[in-house]
Amino acid sequence: MAVTTQNEDRIPVIVGVGEYSDHPKELTAGLEPLALITEALKRAEQDAGAKLLHEIDSLDIVNFLSWRYQDPAKQLSEQLGIAPKHAHYGPVGGESPIRFIHEAAKRIARGEAVVAAICGAEAQSTATKAERAGVTLPWTPFAHDAPEPLRGANYQKPIATTLGVAKPVTVYPFYEAAAAAHWGQTPRQAQQESGELWSRYSKVAADNPEAWLKRAYTPEAITTPTPENRLIAWPYTKLMVANPMVNQAAAILVTSLAKARAAGIPEDRMVHIQGGAAAEEPRDYLDRDQYVESHAQNAVLKVAMALAGGHGSAFDAIELYSCFPVVPKMARRTLGLGADVQPTVAGGLTFFGAPLNDYMAHAACAMVRRLRAGARLGLLYSQGGFVTKHHALVLSREAAAHPLAQDTNVQAEADRDRKPVPAFVTNASGNGTVESFTVIYGRDGQIEHGVVILRTADNARALARVPADDTATLAHLMDQDRTPVGSTGAISTAGDGVLEWRVA
Repeated sequence: MAVTTQNEDRIPVIVGVGEYSDHPKELTAGLEPLALITEALKRAEQDAGAKLLHEIDSLDIVNFLSWRYQDPAKQLSEQLGIAPKHAHYGPVGGESPIRFIHEAAKRIARGEAVVAAICGAEAQSTATKAERAGVTLPWTPFAHDAPEPLRGANYQKPIATTLGVAKPVTVYPFYEAAAAAHWGQTPRQAQQESGELWSRYSKVAADNPEAWLKRAYTPEAITTPTPENRLIAWPYTKLMVANPMVNQAAAILVTSLAKARAAGIPEDRMVHIQGGAAAEEPRDYLDRDQYVESHAQNAVLKVAMALAGGHGSAFDAIELYSCFPVVPKMARRTLGLGADVQPTVAGGLTFFGAPLNDYMAHAACAMVRRLRAGARLGLLYSQGGFVTKHHALVLSREAAAHPLAQDTNVQAEADRDRKPVPAFVTNASGNGTVESFTVIYGRDGQIEHGVVILRTADNARALARVPADDTATLAHLMDQDRTPVGSTGAISTAGDGVLEWRVA
């Protein structure tokens, strides 16, 4: 392994990864999130081949959504018998595992930490089944008085909540439709790309022993609606969205090169952190300039490419965040990669499983294994919110030529590309042009209503409903061979004060 002239005490390396999946035969035997984390940390220590848990001086825990604790960082520290100088329980965000790994590495590079642990877990499968069955779980009492974490819906306009488009599964379709139209695809072509991409994710999950759903699916099985694979929000079926009903934990141990060598960890077990970047979009998706790309995503991926020599093809292992197909579809275009990209090392949030905010910790574990097995350069691209928070991290078998950069925020670059944002209105009339859309389905497979993002005659932005009985407009929206983006129709106001739109 090449060694630079850097101070080995300031070179961060990943030395241990651990994962744990819980499939209890009885609900009351299911492990709670903190217990799952403990198991994952033990496995990470075993993977490192060195006793490191008692020396953890930097601890980051990914936010839980399946169970609430009063002070999880303190509770986990007490269980491990440690007193880390840095002990942090993070906010909601799917990008947070990668951000925490990056921040821990920077902490080591500054000399503020020696052994860092990044960990997370969810037990949503057990928690949901127990609630439905009326079973009381023998877990740490649910901390009802602990602050409820802020999620993406907390930042949206009231009308978005009213129309049911203030949650991920109904917001990402807006990007899907707008981006596909921008790329010149018909909806049918866009859906075909999604199915082929998702099928590749499923094939990796099928071979991953840590995956929750170990089954390879054909593109057609993924995109074709059936009673078992119902439409949720056009054009996404159940097999095209993240699966949070899992019990999974992951842990990553990062230390300095000097500490790793002193602990006797073999050089070929160490993975180096080359660098990365972070940026965000406005929290309210209706306050963005457009829905065909993410300036923040572009900015962080450009940094990653620069670290790899200037092009995405330099990476021989990639994990593109996969809550919904449009995210990796946008990312692979920014990276300059073809539709045949291998987008995952873990299996994706549908098939590997989506322990809510913690999936990318599992992806990091899979990436470390891939690099140890011979890959040279790996990209971890993560995202949180509604195409909101973005973080990219480059890992390598080789030490970086320069010290790890401390200034990794590229918000200025993202903001520089942002165009003027249209004013948002809740009162409008006349004609409206479709900027994007979705159609929301109930659990019974029936359409609840459609929702369109419109530009009014004076170029303001508005949200409007398409009633379930307006079959002509709904058919227009869901035409597989012609995008409705850019089409015009009449805006009216319904009896409940909500704008509605009807195709001309």
